[in-house]
Amino acid sequence: MIRKLALADMGAAARVHRAAFDHALPWLCGLHTPAEDQWFFRERVFSRCEVWGAVDDDRALVGLIAFREEWIDQLYVLAHAQGRGFGTELLKIAQGLFGRLKLWTFQRNVPARRFYEGRGFVLAKETDGAQNEEKEPDARYVWMRP
Repeated sequence: MIRKLALADMGAAARVHRAAFDHALPWLCGLHTPAEDQWFFRERVFSRCEVWGAVDDDRALVGLIAFREEWIDQLYVLAHAQGRGFGTELLKIAQGLFGRLKLWTFQRNVPARRFYEGRGFVLAKETDGAQNEEKEPDARYVWMRP
């Protein structure tokens, strides 16, 4: 099930983000504390973005997307829930609202890059990562409604 998340879901969303991020990017594990993640989701994500979540049969949050005008800021699905269509369904919400979307992902996150490319996103730019917090080379993708 896909549903819009409320601020009351912030803690669960922050935990999903951290678990999925650390699984996908283990070399960046521990970058932030749980308290820092909670602050980020409360003050930045939920205050600036529309946030939707994917809930499994056990009613547990297993994925989330946070987006704003033309930007996907966050899209994460827990490792055990990947390959079940949650990410695609979350992405479709933003694609249904906007004719153009942009996002950043890390160059080394090959599964994410394949996911986005398989859903019509095109590589627009790569950087050396000097401008991001993680100092990790990244890639910006763009999607436009056909």
